[in-house]
Amino acid sequence: MSLVEVGRVCVKKFGRDAGKRAVVTKVIDSNFVQIMTSVRLKNRRCNVRHLEFLSEKIDASNKEQLSKALEIDASQMEARPSAKP
Repeated sequence: MSLVEVGRVCVKKFGRDAGKRAVVTKVIDSNFVQIMTSVRLKNRRCNVRHLEFLSEKIDASNKEQLSKALEIDASQMEARPSAKP
């Protein structure tokens, strides 16, 4: 089981989003991933060392699962840009 994979739920350890839940939307390489958090309105590039991976995994393209994992209202997901595959 790989911890760095699309749909993996994690917690940011450092930065503006520290302590907030995030979901991996794209794996860039072995050191960087693209994540979506409840704080920022777009996907952000993040170092994997700044993340604490949880055992949860969701379908990152499903907005309902994504809003539940990020602990935000589904209506807030409507204003967010969609994750690019």
